[in-house]
Amino acid sequence: MDAKNRFETKTTFALTRLEWLAALVVSLVLAFQHHSEIRWWVFVLFFAVIDVIGYIPGAIAFRRSRDKRVPRGCYVAYNTMHSLVTAGVLAGAWALFVRPEWALLALPIHLMGDRALFGNSLKPFGVAFEPETDPAYREFEQRYGKKNARVTMEGKNAVGV
Repeated sequence: MDAKNRFETKTTFALTRLEWLAALVVSLVLAFQHHSEIRWWVFVLFFAVIDVIGYIPGAIAFRRSRDKRVPRGCYVAYNTMHSLVTAGVLAGAWALFVRPEWALLALPIHLMGDRALFGNSLKPFGVAFEPETDPAYREFEQRYGKKNARVTMEGKNAVGV
């Protein structure tokens, strides 16, 4: 993947998820090491607010929609609340105006869990709100796979990443 080809193969996506998993593990280890210092109500609040604002309204709209379309605002809410930038702003504001604390680990635990365990990241407007393979992407993936197999067979790409 690069700036001109914004897609990932199964292998590069797995490698990206592995990086997110490493960040999740670091966050979980810190939470475990400091579990007695965590104000759990704050942890639960930060963990839940991401989905209460960013996912649940869109998920409800998706399930209620006959054509599985949801308002663009659902995507904006999802992407805003599932952004590492938003998490950083929330954590920074809380640390500045309330206090720095270990409960803020709920933010990276939630976001890295979504990315590493479920493969979810930010949602483009043009795809279904809930994960389903877009027919155009399925077709592209099949064509790309055939092209990649030909190149590998010709000896030009032994890795196939």
